[in-house]
Amino acid sequence: MAQVVSVKDIYQSKELDTQRDRYNKAVAAYADYFGGIGEGFRLFSAPGRTEVGGNHTDHNHGKVLAASVNLDVIAVVEPLDEPKIVLKSEGFDESSIDLNQLEPKEEEKNTADALIRGVAAGFKKNGYNIGGFKAYTTTNVLKGSGLSSSAAFEVLVGNILNGLYNNGGMSDIKTAQIAQYAENEFFGKPSGLMDQMASSVGGFVAIDFKDTKSPIIEKINLDFDSFNHALCIIDTKGSHADLTPDYAAIPEEMKSVARHFSAMYLRQICRQDIMLNMEILRSEFGDRAVLRSLHFFDENERVDKMVHALKASDFNAFLDSIKESGNSSYKYLQNVFSVNDVRNQGLGIGLNVADDVLNRKGASRVHGGGFAGTIQAFVPLELLKEFKMSMERVFGGGTCHVLSIRRVGGCEVDRESIKPDPAEE
Repeated sequence: MAQVVSVKDIYQSKELDTQRDRYNKAVAAYADYFGGIGEGFRLFSAPGRTEVGGNHTDHNHGKVLAASVNLDVIAVVEPLDEPKIVLKSEGFDESSIDLNQLEPKEEEKNTADALIRGVAAGFKKNGYNIGGFKAYTTTNVLKGSGLSSSAAFEVLVGNILNGLYNNGGMSDIKTAQIAQYAENEFFGKPSGLMDQMASSVGGFVAIDFKDTKSPIIEKINLDFDSFNHALCIIDTKGSHADLTPDYAAIPEEMKSVARHFSAMYLRQICRQDIMLNMEILRSEFGDRAVLRSLHFFDENERVDKMVHALKASDFNAFLDSIKESGNSSYKYLQNVFSVNDVRNQGLGIGLNVADDVLNRKGASRVHGGGFAGTIQAFVPLELLKEFKMSMERVFGGGTCHVLSIRRVGGCEVDRESIKPDPAEE
């Protein structure tokens, strides 16, 4: 169910002035671009996400732990009487989508137009109402950071259609599923459901994808700030270009092992099946496929451990599982560098620097799909300044992003809440 929330519910108190200013600038930009703004305009927000546990498990119907972060894409919106979506994103060309034409277009793949058209098509396919609107959007979700800017954008469009034309009646889970449909069928990226689900639901979210049509969702309510650790995402400046075969090989190798047992994906078998058939699996599929499959089963168990630790407020046990996940990703999943480009191992360098500064405190691991891009670290606050300086000494200024966990997912934002609050002055 779409929420209408105050900026106080979305952002930390120290961010409120900055965020209110950001929303008001977006309202002014909308008015400037579209030649004015009516009194009935509405505001929407959808956050980026961080994968906390469950590295490369969702595509084989595994378990993940994810969380929304305090970076988001926001929109200023007005409805249109005609069947058309006109969306202007700051720094990008305008998108104009005819709602009478909702078939995938080959020439639109990998574009914002594809995502908008795909979300609208998903609403219609599932029996929900659609209608036109004008929107101006701006984002601070870091592109290529593993924080999933595309999922945030899809969830945002879904929340707009939900709020304007469905009285907010669509569930967060259904919004995420339609967003994934848009990314898979229109944008052309075969992503799992974790990114969209974390952005849509918000907070710490445990997801079991055993049945992808009805995933088991558990939101874990806790005050992350009380653990006195910062969440850091470090951009190691690696390029994602030419890495598609590396990403695609992981789910395919896992599924090839599953097919040996007449299954479609690993969740339909068990770890013992692999252990009892190790010799033939190694011969038929190679050692890497076997190791990646073993990672899948162990990672599922680690997600359960992380969830249990967070519920028990046992942060040290939680950090231990983060370390184990990073270790397994490096050794068994093998997504820290590409075997086709062994000279470039920025993720490994970043993890080494993190180990040196943290000195057995906190935790660090590869973040997201891997091979290039970002690492994730949970850093004790007393080490944060040194940690940030050390990372940026290696990768450059502004590469270590200090984030917080956002408590709510995709939502409509109360217009009144972007006004200055006299009680805070």
